[in-house]
Amino acid sequence: MFERHPGAARELLGNAIYLENSGREVAGLKIWGSPVQPEFNNWAFNVARGAATRRYWEMIPDSTDVLVTHGPPFGVLDKSHPSTAHLGCEELAKAVEQIKPRLHIFGHIHGGHGQLTAS
Repeated sequence: MFERHPGAARELLGNAIYLENSGREVAGLKIWGSPVQPEFNNWAFNVARGAATRRYWEMIPDSTDVLVTHGPPFGVLDKSHPSTAHLGCEELAKAVEQIKPRLHIFGHIHGGHGQLTAS
């Protein structure tokens, strides 16, 4: 609904903050959110891999403390099953490495659920 009918979707939110390739500071934390993901089936906010996704990740400010994305970066909790290929975004992985947010929250690949702590 947020992709096809953004105005109507936003009206349903009440006082919630929806981050669509945008950020907000809350309690001193700089939070950035994006629903974009590399093409996967025919789902919402699909963008072609490579330069097309990179364009979105370049929007993320270097000062971001908390990054919230729909999908994972390549190689991080991004397999639907241990024997399958990585499904994460290579360009997002580069952006996360450069920005180094204190926390990166994502979902989408249900089989890759869990958490990792940076070493």
